[in-house]
Amino acid sequence: MSVQFIEQNGQRQYAILPMAEYEALLDKVEMLEDIKAYDEAMRRDEEMIPAEVVYRLLNENKTKVWREYRGLTQSELAECCGLAQATIAQIEGGKRTGSIDVLKKIAAALTLDLDDLV
Repeated sequence: MSVQFIEQNGQRQYAILPMAEYEALLDKVEMLEDIKAYDEAMRRDEEMIPAEVVYRLLNENKTKVWREYRGLTQSELAECCGLAQATIAQIEGGKRTGSIDVLKKIAAALTLDLDDLV
C-alpha cells in the first residue's frame, strides 16, 4: 500500500492513498458490515428468506407468496385458519382484502407477523 502522510506539529494528521486503494478499502469495509449484519441476524435466529421470495413479495400478493414458500395449498392454509378455501383464493386474487381477524389467522398459520402480510 502506497500511503503518503501529512504531519502537523510532528504528528501524522492525514493519510493520502491512491484512489484504487481507497476504493478497495471501502469494499472491504462494506463486506465487513455485511458479515456483521449476517452474524447479528444469525445470533437473533432470524429466518433467512431467499432473494426470489423477497422479489415476489414486492410484486405479488403476499399471502400467496408466503403460502407457496411455506409449501401449503390454498386448501391446507384455509384448514389451518378455519376458513373456506374460496376465502384464501379471493384474498390471493385481490377480490377481498380480508379483515384483521382473518389476516391474523393467516399470519399465525404461516408463522408470520401480521405486518408481513399487509
